[in-house]
Amino acid sequence: MVREGEAAPAFEGVTSDGTAVSLTSFRGKPLVVFFYPKDNTPVCTKEACGFRDHTNEIRDLGAAVVGISNDTQDSHAGFAQKHGLDYPLISDTDGGIGKAYGVARLGGVLAGWIPPRRVTFVIDREGIVRRVIEAELNAGTHVDGALAALRELGTGTA
Repeated sequence: MVREGEAAPAFEGVTSDGTAVSLTSFRGKPLVVFFYPKDNTPVCTKEACGFRDHTNEIRDLGAAVVGISNDTQDSHAGFAQKHGLDYPLISDTDGGIGKAYGVARLGGVLAGWIPPRRVTFVIDREGIVRRVIEAELNAGTHVDGALAALRELGTGTA
């Protein structure tokens, strides 16, 4: 798994609305990337809604947030609409992004089929991972840890 102090692996993906997104799309601002196992499951929904509830605070800290799972664009679109998620969800249906970050549970022919581990990465303006948050069953830990890391980075618009 990618560790704190290492460069975040480049990624490219497609969001629920068909927009192509990459790590470089966010260069120059901190980015919270959270990997989660599955749309519309209890803990994943709580985590996604937690990031939604703190989107304004994350933006005030000069950062952006992106969620990544193996779900399809259609699944992400329904999940985002149902829960009012106002940040991009990237489909990693082949598991390539999860594998690059070291959160894929299995590789080979099962990559993309087995959901990724629940891990959040806080990436600074230069693309360096500054915080890795792991808590499989405690969704709130990810939001709280990401906010704390963003505050430590000293980002913000004020």
